[in-house]
Amino acid sequence: MSDLRQEFIAFSVKAEVLKFGQFTTKAGRQSPYFFNAGLFHDGATLGQLAQFYAQTLLDSGVQFDMLFGPAYKGITLASATAVALAAKGRNTSFAYNRKEAKDHGEGGTIVGARLAGKVVIIDDVISAGTSVRESVDMIRAAGAEPAAVLIALDRMERSGKDGALSEHSAVQQVSQEFGIPVISIANLDDLFTYLSNEAGADLGAHKEAVAAYRTRYGV
Repeated sequence: MSDLRQEFIAFSVKAEVLKFGQFTTKAGRQSPYFFNAGLFHDGATLGQLAQFYAQTLLDSGVQFDMLFGPAYKGITLASATAVALAAKGRNTSFAYNRKEAKDHGEGGTIVGARLAGKVVIIDDVISAGTSVRESVDMIRAAGAEPAAVLIALDRMERSGKDGALSEHSAVQQVSQEFGIPVISIANLDDLFTYLSNEAGADLGAHKEAVAAYRTRYGV
């Protein structure tokens, strides 16, 4: 699993989806790195990304019947992961939601397979956890069971603002609130390990900034 995690970090850096510098996060923090899964926007990189999602899910041992992708990034991620799982011999259905209900045709907000059984929610990251909460509500309203959340990168940082930081990360809060595991392909520790191993390269220069950020906000 650790090899897979390091491969994923290297893949994300090469695809320029994981970048280093100075970035303002959704929480208003100045982060020395930024991960934007929306930049996996060609067939080759999306296909490879889906392989990481699929293998991570299979390795987790989580029992599941189908996938759910919250709009908007989750739509592509869930569908691509379903394709990758099928290639690995695990054919599974998937569904996703619309932001606005459709008032013609089949109607409603859910597209794809009927939500049933144990459902894995697939997204890129968890920041405030809003999309996960909405997804859980939709899954339970349909009579299905949220089984896990699968994300690409766990930033492992405490939520809240300076002076009032939570003891837990957004990922931990989601897991505790809904009683389901949150599985990540990689996390901040994996990123730090990657930078440590790249000490002789240009990327090694970002190690201290990431370490300082982890000390300040990490769980």
